[in-house]
Amino acid sequence: MGKTRLEAFSDGVIAIIITIMVLELKVPHGATFDVLLPLWPVFMSYVLSFIYVGIYWNNHHHMLHAVKEVSGGVLWANLHLLFWLSLIPFVTAWMGENHFESGPTAAYGFVLFMCSVAYLILVQVLTANHPKNAALAEAIGKDRKGKLSCVLYLCGVALSWFGAWLGFLVYAAVAIVWLIPDRRIEDKVAQEEQSERG
Repeated sequence: MGKTRLEAFSDGVIAIIITIMVLELKVPHGATFDVLLPLWPVFMSYVLSFIYVGIYWNNHHHMLHAVKEVSGGVLWANLHLLFWLSLIPFVTAWMGENHFESGPTAAYGFVLFMCSVAYLILVQVLTANHPKNAALAEAIGKDRKGKLSCVLYLCGVALSWFGAWLGFLVYAAVAIVWLIPDRRIEDKVAQEEQSERG
């Protein structure tokens, strides 16, 4: 089955997630810059979450570019990922509104952990029993970066109970690691396209 509707639906859901997050930023009463100071936790939460949703959209886009076929199982695995991504606005607002208290910060990390697990499941479903998706399987390899991220999120959740800022710093560090471009899929797709032309 083709992947076009899967891509279009996923892009639409991710765009809505970003829209919901920005709507949580309330306009302060007053015209001086000091009225913005109480909003810094909400803004920081928004920035980190925006980066995370952007990372997932970017990786999802590259992954689907390398995919040749999808199945019903892939559709469900993709919905599973979108479910966890759709919870990001909620935990973002909860964490920001409560100025990075331990509970909301741990919940935020748990949602990030489940997003990463759902992404790993989607990759597994896309590469298992889909011979036409061999390029993706080859590009992903053992996906040490993805698995390490899962472990770091759990560490961040645990650290949040000792100091919420420790958890937040772990989540920010994982985001920075993923901001570094991962060219495995792009390079593999470029190789395949070149071999098809030549």
